[in-house]
Amino acid sequence: MLEATSLSKKFAGKPALNDVSFKLDRGEIYGLLGHNGAGKSTSLGIILGMVEPDSGEVKIDGISVQKDRGNALAKVGAIFEAPAFYDYMTGWKNLKILMSYSGGFDPKAAGIVVEKVGLSSRIHSKVRTYSHGMRQRLALAQALLPEPELLLLDEPTDGLDPEGIKWFRDFILQLRDEKGMTVLFNSHLLAEVELMCDRVAILRQGQRVFEGSVKNFQEGIPTYQVNLEPWDMARIPIEQLGGQIIAEGKISLPPNIDPSDAVTALVNSGVKVREFARIRRSLEDLYMEISEST
Repeated sequence: MLEATSLSKKFAGKPALNDVSFKLDRGEIYGLLGHNGAGKSTSLGIILGMVEPDSGEVKIDGISVQKDRGNALAKVGAIFEAPAFYDYMTGWKNLKILMSYSGGFDPKAAGIVVEKVGLSSRIHSKVRTYSHGMRQRLALAQALLPEPELLLLDEPTDGLDPEGIKWFRDFILQLRDEKGMTVLFNSHLLAEVELMCDRVAILRQGQRVFEGSVKNFQEGIPTYQVNLEPWDMARIPIEQLGGQIIAEGKISLPPNIDPSDAVTALVNSGVKVREFARIRRSLEDLYMEISEST
C-alpha cells in the first residue's frame, strides 16, 4: 500500500534522513519509532508531499507522491504534527470548511464519522472549549472523512491521559479489523506501538537501524529469570539442554525445550529451584539494545 524507497533529506546541511526505506502491506499497522530528531516526522512529511526529499521516492498504491501528489494522496487521511483548527468555530463548522478544501463536505458521512469518534454531543460546541483529547478526536474525524485506505498518524496519543490512549488504540485496531485500513503510526510511546503494530521500524539519527515483526521479537529465544542453588552446579544441566548462562539469575533455553524438563534436569542434578519464570522480551528491551549498540 505504501513504499518508501531510499529517502534522504538534509536541513541546513545536516542529514535528517539517510537512505531510509520501508513498505507497508495493505491492512497492516506499521510503527515508526525513534527519539526526537530521529527522522520520523520528516518521513511523514515526505510521504504527505509537504517535504521534498533530496533523493528517493514514496509510492502510495503504486502512485508516486513526488510525481503525482494529488492522485497519490487521494486515498490518504492523516494527523500530522499538532492539528490546527479555528478555535472560534464549532467542530462541525471546522470539518465543513476544512473538507471543502479537499473535495467537498458530505453532512451524512460527517455525521457518521463524528459519532464513531465519540464527538456527537460536542460537535456543535466551539473548538476553544475542547479538551486536548476532544481535539484529537476531531482531528481523527477530519482524517477519516475522505474515507481513506491509508491512515498516517504522527504522535496521535501524545498528551492524552491513559483512558484516551486506550480509546485511541482500540479505535485504530477496530478500523483495521473492520475496514482493512492500513496505518502508519509514528510514536515514541513504545508500549503503545507494541500493542498496536504488526511491524516496526526504528530510526536513529536519520537511519533505519531495525525493521521487524513485533511477534517475532516477542517470541525470540526464550529467556528465564531463575533462582538456583548452588548456582555453580546449575551450569552443566543447562548447557546439556543447549541453554546458556546469560548472567547469574538469568538463563536462555532453545525454543524446543520445555521449561518443566529443564527444572527436572536441574533437580535431578541436585540443584534447588526456587524460581523459574519466563522473561517476556518487550519492544523497550529491543529499543534499548539497539540504542546502546549504535
